[in-house]
Amino acid sequence: MQFQVPQFIEIEDKIFGPLTFKQFIYVAGGAGACYLLWRVLPLLLAAPLILGVGGLAAALAFMKLNGRPFILALENGFFFLIKTKLYLWNNEQKTRKVEEHSAKPEDVATQVYVPKLSESKLRELAWSLDIKERIAGGVAQNEEHVGGIISPVHTAKEALVR
Repeated sequence: MQFQVPQFIEIEDKIFGPLTFKQFIYVAGGAGACYLLWRVLPLLLAAPLILGVGGLAAALAFMKLNGRPFILALENGFFFLIKTKLYLWNNEQKTRKVEEHSAKPEDVATQVYVPKLSESKLRELAWSLDIKERIAGGVAQNEEHVGGIISPVHTAKEALVR
């Protein structure tokens, strides 16, 4: 059974003609405020206020700053003005309380055993890696093959390919 996954969920639906519900509220609120200012105040005093309120309503409804709604820019600016701007660096180092506990068998089992390599083990490991490189490179000579095994190389001069 296939399910339909909704797409474009960030896009708001156009409800009132070309306007979304938020845009309609901003425009209607701005128009109502402008009408009240025009009716209550004298025209010389109301005209600049009407332009300011109408511009704010239009900006809230249609303007985007950096792809984000204008209301978020107003909100961020408001909180920037209100909040403190003094940032102090706290240089205290927090100390953790280390609890001492006895080693339990469960803790010992979860630890990974790392063997210590002696010099002879390192030499054997280096030898096996050199052999694998020489076999992969096809540089092993016929006299080095003894029963399908290449004889060990102990120095860099011996490993020199001629």
